[in-house]
Amino acid sequence: MFKSVLIAEDHESASISVRKTLEDLGIAYTQYAYYCDDALMKLQIGLRNKEPYDLLITDLSFEEDSNLQQVTGGAALITAARSLQPELKILVFSAEHKAAVIEPLFDELHINGFVRKARYDAQELKSAIASIYHNKQHFPAHLRQAIKEKNTYDFSDFDITIIYLLAQGMLQKDIPTYLQQNKIRPSGLSSVEKRLNLMKETLEFSKNEQLVAFCKDMGII
Repeated sequence: MFKSVLIAEDHESASISVRKTLEDLGIAYTQYAYYCDDALMKLQIGLRNKEPYDLLITDLSFEEDSNLQQVTGGAALITAARSLQPELKILVFSAEHKAAVIEPLFDELHINGFVRKARYDAQELKSAIASIYHNKQHFPAHLRQAIKEKNTYDFSDFDITIIYLLAQGMLQKDIPTYLQQNKIRPSGLSSVEKRLNLMKETLEFSKNEQLVAFCKDMGII
């Protein structure tokens, strides 16, 4: 198991909870930082002393206060940490739930795992840390389900236009007028209703609002 872990978290209660989870896993040496600049400095000190951290657990959001920071958020900290210590394992522990935000953390910043702050997150933290220790990525359960749902339906440009208009507050009955004015085909109300019903049926939603929220979360609109 990991020998040394750094926790970057600006909420003390969350930091204590994570440290308790690490203790349960038998990880004795843990340090924490309330600011991203402090976390980066601790990583630098660890490398300088030839005692590098094995794992960084960081939140994404850090509240601003009177202490001005050069590294102002979790994503920036991850980028800086990767540049400083490329082999460092990184686990994000955040309340963020949108796939459009989480997926780039894996694809672009190459994090090793993500755990959402929610019910039973302590157990998932343990599972994530164990997976990362064995060189496996840990995707949150809700993200795996969202990706699965996204892949079950191929959104067309027409679908995205309809969903975007609904998201802007346009009533379903008014969409055909917009489509006709912008020479978008098909433009009939029945065509709009069919596409919406097909999307909701495929993705197992009952309301347009659910479909719109899902597409926002997935970054489709």
